[in-house]
Amino acid sequence: MVLGHDVTEIIPGSFKGAAFKKGHIIEEGDIPRLLDIGKKNIYVIELAGDMLHENDAALRMAEAAIGPGVALSEPNEGKVELSATINGLLKINPAALERMNLLEGIVFATIHGGQIVQMGQKLGGTRIIPLAMKKTEIESVESICRRLYPVVTVKPVIPHTVGIVTTGSEVYHRRIEDKFGPVLTRKFNALGSTILRQIIVDDDIRMIAGAIRELIEKGADFIAVTGGMSVDPDDVTPAGIKAAGGSLVTYGAPALPGAMFLLAEIKGIPVVGLPACVMYVRTSIFDLIVPRLLANDIVDKTDIARLGYGGFCMNCEECKYPRCGFGKGN
Repeated sequence: MVLGHDVTEIIPGSFKGAAFKKGHIIEEGDIPRLLDIGKKNIYVIELAGDMLHENDAALRMAEAAIGPGVALSEPNEGKVELSATINGLLKINPAALERMNLLEGIVFATIHGGQIVQMGQKLGGTRIIPLAMKKTEIESVESICRRLYPVVTVKPVIPHTVGIVTTGSEVYHRRIEDKFGPVLTRKFNALGSTILRQIIVDDDIRMIAGAIRELIEKGADFIAVTGGMSVDPDDVTPAGIKAAGGSLVTYGAPALPGAMFLLAEIKGIPVVGLPACVMYVRTSIFDLIVPRLLANDIVDKTDIARLGYGGFCMNCEECKYPRCGFGKGN
């Protein structure tokens, strides 16, 4: 039977706390300890056949919600926690969470999706409010999860071969040293990808388009074009990407820093136009979108528009991204 209340144990000078928590399913082996702490009589609950204990309810909800890359803890005090089994991109279905949490007595909480998580990192947890709940109510949760599966999953970030095109007459004519290449090399390497080659070109549409085509022919399956993303007459990077055959997804993003971001694709190969902020700001639009693309996540114009809520970086003195609200709106 199920224990209906906490049973406190006191060991003078050593311990005071719950020897058995409310909801504990009493087993024969518990009897000696209960007697040792003076509990000849206890309150118990007998669950009807159509009821589920809180531990069983939490486990069923969690099992229904998770996709690949997520593991579950054993139920503890009615709660089941979710954790990552791989390093990868965390994907959360907020619509499913909202529908579940609108049901009476259901609690399902996660961290924000869209960020890179590490193996073993906690992602969320679930439980019910009462000690027991009707099976039909948990079946309603499971039905939501089936319709909107998966609610929580971790997608592996796929190693890509990256080609970099750096534009700008000042760099091309060696008036200044390129600073973009080292930054992008570090960022892409941290995400498991390698740089095929960096080509530096003048502010010329044909040169930009030619460099993009050359990198793709040489085996690049991801293209990053830097510089020339403002509205100055010489900034022709977007035109160069289009001339290379790029199909534009969006030019401009509601993210600060990163407003002049461009996203396109050429025969399924992602092409990003990166504004100058990526070079000198620790966290920018790059960190919000590029990991998703490397995980072969589909990013469309609506996804970019959703960045607006939470897309303003606070420029904290000590950057704690992703443990902050940047890029993590509803």
